[in-house]
Amino acid sequence: MSAGRPSLVIVGAGPRGTGVLERIAANLPELYGDSGAQGSGGVAVLGGSAGFDIHLVDPYPPGAGRIWREEQSPLLWMNSQAQDATMFTDETVAMDGPLLEGPTLHEWAGLDGRVFADRQRQGTYLRWVYERAVAALPSGVRVQHHPRRALRVEGPRGGRQQVWLEGLPQPLHADLVVLALGHLDAELDDEQRELAAYAERHGLVHLPPDFTADSDLSALEAGEPVLVRGFGLAFVDLMVLLTEGRGGRHEGETYIPSGREPILHVGSRRGVPYHSKIGYDWEGERPPLPRFLGPAEIDELLARPEGFDFRRDVLPLVEKELGFAHYHRLFAAHPERTRMAWSDFEEKYAASDAAEIQALVASAVPDPVDRIDLAALDHPLDGVRHTSYEELQTGLRAYIEGDLTRRHDPSNSPDLAVFLGLLSVYGQLVRLGDIGPWWHGFFSYLASGPPGPRLRQMLALSRAGILKFVGADMTVTAEDGVFRAGSATVPGATVEARALVEARLPHPTVERTSDQLLRELYADGAAATPEGLLAVDPADGRVLDRSGTPHPRRFALGPHTDARGSGAFTRPRTGGPAFRQNDAAARAVLAFLRALSCRSAA
Repeated sequence: MSAGRPSLVIVGAGPRGTGVLERIAANLPELYGDSGAQGSGGVAVLGGSAGFDIHLVDPYPPGAGRIWREEQSPLLWMNSQAQDATMFTDETVAMDGPLLEGPTLHEWAGLDGRVFADRQRQGTYLRWVYERAVAALPSGVRVQHHPRRALRVEGPRGGRQQVWLEGLPQPLHADLVVLALGHLDAELDDEQRELAAYAERHGLVHLPPDFTADSDLSALEAGEPVLVRGFGLAFVDLMVLLTEGRGGRHEGETYIPSGREPILHVGSRRGVPYHSKIGYDWEGERPPLPRFLGPAEIDELLARPEGFDFRRDVLPLVEKELGFAHYHRLFAAHPERTRMAWSDFEEKYAASDAAEIQALVASAVPDPVDRIDLAALDHPLDGVRHTSYEELQTGLRAYIEGDLTRRHDPSNSPDLAVFLGLLSVYGQLVRLGDIGPWWHGFFSYLASGPPGPRLRQMLALSRAGILKFVGADMTVTAEDGVFRAGSATVPGATVEARALVEARLPHPTVERTSDQLLRELYADGAAATPEGLLAVDPADGRVLDRSGTPHPRRFALGPHTDARGSGAFTRPRTGGPAFRQNDAAARAVLAFLRALSCRSAA
């Protein structure tokens, strides 16, 4: 790389960093070409002096990054069907840059679109996307990958930045820095520190929140009870690695143990696993979304001088939007289960508040099974009590079997309409910034659960006695030299173990993240939200200082910011907010570098 040439450093070369690179390549002919000249294939023509350098900094392979790297267990799957994972924009993405279509995972890999591919395959796809983006850049733009950690960013607001890398005596010099850090590790919170210290004093095993593929599970011994707190996707990975990963196998509906498995006692706040992925395709008219929570409503919320409260001002709109999606589908696909013309119902629904909607639905939808109740969905075990753990096991197996049946039966297609509503709502709410943890958890629980086959494996493990359910509102105490778990679902009963696993991803705030760069950025004056997310300008991802002023040379994208999208890649034709954010950041980067290049030439 040449000294004095304009330079961009992207910290994080996983899917988000790769997405930014793809958008730079797509926008470059318009925003950075040599007086608009283009070569073959629309690639901008750049002279050597007119070009710039891109440094990608990531200890993991570019494209896949840490989470999707190809070197991980082939037993670990994606929780999206192959047809639902794409890194390419389409006509539904509201962006200023050009549309450059590309294949989904299933098209690229030649897979059945309904397959849940392993993460190694997704990692290979992401590496190909990265290589394609690099190949699309003209010769004047040079890319270098640095397989190291970035430690800190320094530099004045009006001048070049210095990005210090682990193990190097000199920094990278950059005119702009984009932080695409992805999912981060976190320092232990007070509770986790106490549990870890207790485990050390008493010779116990405590595994804090972590990306499961990186956890050392060797201390979890065969046949020994293990308490697991968390029932989402991290638990599914843990379950797989401790069963099939230790030589067990599934034969139909039966699990054949290897004898090396521990006994997993799992619970959580809800006490149930995330809902199964829906196992049928959409047919017919889609609900016209957004209807009650669209750009106009978000604009109004953002314009309020006094701000807004999520529970008071936003959640009612979310509930009305999801309800609309549900009933639109019910009336369209299953009119025999309704007592009113859709036009009448829609008019009254639009004009009604929550209490009036409840009365309207009671009169128009006779069977309660056909009604949507978000509170009941969010707390399925509220009020459920069992007299013993044995009774709870039977009850939870019935619950999971019921969920699998429902999510694979097209007669319940309003569930799929609600899923589409959730995607629409997510695309709108991302504009509101940090709205607290509830929404993201609820979205993941309802819309981003495991493949159906994983829940069938869970049932087989339960019948085999390898997996046992603890219940809702799981509590964990450390006393009498052991960890002890209880639940409101089985009052008075407890389970003891000498091992505790926190089966969830860390929740790193800017103060608690173990990423040194982000901590120092915050200490240097970057703003954070009440939930500890890095505050960025929603227009293009520039990092905000504590006065709300965007930094002219620093950008940040991804889950560590308050502009986090639903993922670095997404379902085709769903408007992917992450793609929109990548495009806006890439265009801002190119405009800045172009102006810099013009000034240098002058």
